[in-house]
Amino acid sequence: MNVMPRYSGPIGESIVSDPAEVDVATEADGAAASTDSTKAATDSAAPAINAAATKADGLGCHAGAAEMKAAAESAGKSEILERYAQDYPKGPHDQPQSMCPAFGSLRVGLRMRRTATILSGSACCVYGLTFTSHFYGARRTVGYVPFNSETLVTGKLFEDIREAVFKLADPEHYDTIIITNLCVPTASGVPLDLLPNEINGVRIIGIDVPGFGVPTHAEAKDVLSAAMLEYARKEAEQGPVQAPRGGRSERPTVTLLGEMFPADPVGINMMLEPLGLAAGPVVPTREWRELYAALDCQVVAAIHPFYTACIRQFDLAGRKTVGSAPVGHDGTEAWLEAIGAACNVERAKIDAAKNRFLPAIKAALAAKPIDARITVSGYEGSELLVARLLIESGARVPYVGTAAPRTQWSEPDREWLEAKGVRVQYRASLQHDYAAIDEFKPDLAIGTTPVVQKAKTMAIPALYFTNLISARPLFGVAGAGSLAQVVNAALANQARFDEMKEFFGEVGQGYAAGVWEDTPKDNPAFREKYRKQIEAAAKKRKAEEMI
Repeated sequence: MNVMPRYSGPIGESIVSDPAEVDVATEADGAAASTDSTKAATDSAAPAINAAATKADGLGCHAGAAEMKAAAESAGKSEILERYAQDYPKGPHDQPQSMCPAFGSLRVGLRMRRTATILSGSACCVYGLTFTSHFYGARRTVGYVPFNSETLVTGKLFEDIREAVFKLADPEHYDTIIITNLCVPTASGVPLDLLPNEINGVRIIGIDVPGFGVPTHAEAKDVLSAAMLEYARKEAEQGPVQAPRGGRSERPTVTLLGEMFPADPVGINMMLEPLGLAAGPVVPTREWRELYAALDCQVVAAIHPFYTACIRQFDLAGRKTVGSAPVGHDGTEAWLEAIGAACNVERAKIDAAKNRFLPAIKAALAAKPIDARITVSGYEGSELLVARLLIESGARVPYVGTAAPRTQWSEPDREWLEAKGVRVQYRASLQHDYAAIDEFKPDLAIGTTPVVQKAKTMAIPALYFTNLISARPLFGVAGAGSLAQVVNAALANQARFDEMKEFFGEVGQGYAAGVWEDTPKDNPAFREKYRKQIEAAAKKRKAEEMI
């Protein structure tokens, strides 16, 4: 076995294949096991300490992305980082501003039945991720294997992780255990791929989700979903696997790729019925057995087009993938045609489906019009679909920004939007979204929290994409007109914004922001002085680097 450059612990001796050596008995219940056993990993005897190695840890949270990436590559992680770079290409500005990417994969695991989740990373990162997960409704414990400089660089951290996984692997409580390396363990080369694939019938899946390798939390969902699909695909290739809870569908199925509003799969299933097809599972799934059903499909619908790694697993399983979604009149017509062609559905059935649903969608759009200029931005991956629906509702959309990358699966949406005069910005940064508001002066801005904040300070109504737009049906008849109520209600608030703007004027902006006992006074001379000092310091650093 090759020893990782920065990882000098007794990894080779820790890998066991003899079932007799695998002890997973636990007297704790599921909740206690997930809380206590993951932290108890640090109680085992430590290997001999390499004092020199403990002084070499310079890869804490303070290290920059470039330094951490270089360290990860030298520690044996170059292959996975290269794959991430291909699957999730960054933009010209490096990557979008977003929450920690690992939040996406963490949510996927926390939503699955009989699944335990363990994080390996800096304590501050783990705290933030678990806090955010519980804020968004997680109701289960997140395991944590702590570390320090000594355990990180001597290899003891991997031993702790391995012990925690063995203690937690109780088949009475879990089907799967997911262990995720955050930035620092990834940069240090902690080799999760050396964990056993299975312990006492419990699947073990280790993934690396570093902020310097995975651009957004949406794409981290793809990282974990693809890892589970690969595991499930290999299981299915070995022999019989569990059927879905409701049994196998009598009709060929269409797997839906990407998280969506709960009512949307139901509506999509109705649209597929005239084609002789049925909606299959939604990936990310809610339990392991659904992965088998997802793979057992006729075609994959890439509703969210950035699930590159998942699509690769479906390709290996011999499944076709269709882009875009049944959004609005034009989108639904094109999608039904593409699905029908991919599944070799006869022309009469495709036409019957169109005749049944397209008039109803057109009527629903006409019944709830939107008359406004709207900019759209977000990081969910469905921004282009929302823009299409708004335009078919009558809105004018000059700009769509998405944190997701451009892929072949979003090409139908991009082409349709650009034909309508929309500027589509993939890997949009916050600065792109800000500039769009300044340039187009929309009647309504839909975007992330800081975009909404900027718009409202300009007295422009705004809606948070994730909570107020994504949380609504978008597809088929149910989706047509679903945005009109919330959008038109927000537009109706323009008079209130104007009144507040007139009343408060320029109070509380710039240097005068906040609460003051005395009237704030601007000091432009101070700002100019510090600006010159900062520029001089930057020139000095640059000169020193060139020496």
